[in-house]
Amino acid sequence: MVRRGEDETLQAHRGSYKTTCVSVALALIMLVYPNDKILFMRKTNSDVIEVIAQVKKIIKSDIFRQMSLILWGVEIELIVERSDCLVTNLAGNDPRGTPQLMGMGTQASLTGKHFDRIFTDDIVNIEDRVSKAERDRTKIVYQELQNIKNRGGRIYNTGTPWHKDDAFTLMPNPIQWDCYSTGLISHDELTGIRSHMEASLFAANYELKHIASEDVIFDNPRLNADVSLVEQGVCHIDASYGGSDGTAFTICHKADGKYYVLGKLWKKHVDDCQEDIIKLRKALNAGRISMETNGDKGYLSKSLRAKGERTHPYHENMNKYLKITSYLKAEWENVYFVAGTDREYIDEVLGYNENAEHDDAPDSLSSIVRELWSKKASTENIDTTGLIYY
Repeated sequence: MVRRGEDETLQAHRGSYKTTCVSVALALIMLVYPNDKILFMRKTNSDVIEVIAQVKKIIKSDIFRQMSLILWGVEIELIVERSDCLVTNLAGNDPRGTPQLMGMGTQASLTGKHFDRIFTDDIVNIEDRVSKAERDRTKIVYQELQNIKNRGGRIYNTGTPWHKDDAFTLMPNPIQWDCYSTGLISHDELTGIRSHMEASLFAANYELKHIASEDVIFDNPRLNADVSLVEQGVCHIDASYGGSDGTAFTICHKADGKYYVLGKLWKKHVDDCQEDIIKLRKALNAGRISMETNGDKGYLSKSLRAKGERTHPYHENMNKYLKITSYLKAEWENVYFVAGTDREYIDEVLGYNENAEHDDAPDSLSSIVRELWSKKASTENIDTTGLIYY
């Protein structure tokens, strides 16, 4: 990070100290090459602040003051220490007023700026995983960095891949350290992490690879629709009664052929979620709550009815994978997630495949899409979708 001259990319699994290494490298560059101008970029301005603060602490350490005394005959001091930039007493005067180290989020303007060294750290994140528009925006920002890099300068990228078509596809000379090669995570720890994460997300964040495109069923979700569009919808619960599964709650309102969805996912027993479910339903003036009775013999329905809720229990006869890949897949282009939907809920839908360990969110969502598939589904006792109504 400090010495080589060509553009380079370091991809490593989450929790592998990438950002810590960058912080030390930034401090070393400010000490050893004090006239170089550095840009440090992360996804948001708030992400930048914590790293600048870390660099500041390193520079103020006893060992850096001693190294500076040996190298330059004076102890290094910070003469500018803002949350977004740092300047030491070792730097010469820059007629353009560019600080030694400047931190920026990807939303900031790059016009008119020039740097010798540019570090990007985690400019690709979960936003890029779920939004094609965000992936395209991040790519444009990365390409613009080439225009503000001084001749002879370099760009060093660090981060973790999130999507097969994210900005890492533009970043050169990748060096990869997956969760098996660093030795930082034990087998038991990896097993625990894998059990709480969708297969596609674990593969990207820890194995640094993407599940083959033919295994990806759902991609490019439509996000952040106005929450008012889900009002007066119907509800569905996919309940957890313990273990590693979660409780998924879906409110959906169908209008003009579009399914507006609010999705919530709790990694806890359904009994511990009922008050939150009732509160959400009332807040959005939603209607009855559907749930299958295969596992609990009607327990959840009775419990909610005792609290004054209108429920719609049914016995599920349809294969789950067939249901999800039939109804939800067929209507995926018409599904719009409203603001307030849990990222974990969306992530579980995006990570779904036949071998997925967790399917609570896609199961709940496909069930409610099936229920709204036609108006007849809510009035007939038995229909062809695999539901038997009570």
